[in-house]
Amino acid sequence: MTEIQIEDLPNVGPSTADKLREAGFGDMMGLAVASPATVSELADIGEATASKIISAARKAVDIGGFETGDILLKRRQGLLKLTTGSKAFNELMGGGLESQAIIEFFGEFGSGKTQIVHQLVVSVQFPIDEGGMEGHAIFIDTENTFRPERVVQMAQAHDLDPDEVLKKIHVARAYNSHHQILLMDKVKEIAREYPIKLLIVDSLTAHFRAEFIGRGTLADRQQKLNKHIHDLQRFAETNNAVVAVTNQVHSKPDAFFGDPTRPVGGHIVGHNATFRVYLRKSKGNKRICRLIDSPNLPDGEAVISVTENGIEDS
Repeated sequence: MTEIQIEDLPNVGPSTADKLREAGFGDMMGLAVASPATVSELADIGEATASKIISAARKAVDIGGFETGDILLKRRQGLLKLTTGSKAFNELMGGGLESQAIIEFFGEFGSGKTQIVHQLVVSVQFPIDEGGMEGHAIFIDTENTFRPERVVQMAQAHDLDPDEVLKKIHVARAYNSHHQILLMDKVKEIAREYPIKLLIVDSLTAHFRAEFIGRGTLADRQQKLNKHIHDLQRFAETNNAVVAVTNQVHSKPDAFFGDPTRPVGGHIVGHNATFRVYLRKSKGNKRICRLIDSPNLPDGEAVISVTENGIEDS
């Protein structure tokens, strides 16, 4: 049986199909679970037309049905795991960083967030049997933290050609929060041309924190941040990719017990990140990685070392 394409749906001509794909609705399921308002805004079509298209897509994929757990388990077996460079860290994360998920790394300055994401843009190019994903990486740089020289060091440590590794990393500098959100459109274009298996945002919240100051702007900030994170999640699922974001922290003065450090972004980031990892400095080049939130893994800690070669076991 031939799979139904977007062009086969009622009210969808070649022009509308192109608009839908450019907006990120490249498959029938992604279209079926979208809201008419979202499709209308992103694809620049009328909301009534968007509603009819979504209704047809839902009938085509039988969106109303339930699935049994064994079918979902088989589907999850198609997920990939990306190595962090450390066996202990991989074990903490259930074998590596999971595709179709958002992994948030948060911690104070110098805790190793940017070092880890530099390692990941190299690791994603490894063969699958070595913990890689044989793919390209995209790095959205909001704080001017990407350093190609660091990538060269890590690539050479794994006997890889640094020039070839750098050619598979697509970097864009985001100059403000609006630009950061708009870059997701470019990300989707690149993913149609290259096998993007890793998307980095370093850092997720820096621009939002700097531009939206005061309680009066909080609702607007959280709304925009929420949309941005949903775009990241949709990209992860559509491309079977890992999305890794770094996050800043702030001190909560009314915390009388435990660590007063809290990640920026509040519940919006907390509820939408699939895995949350808290990074802390330790002695010398050691860093403590603490998994504090996961849908299926227990909380725990791993100690890693940040060396000239990259991320390694302590």
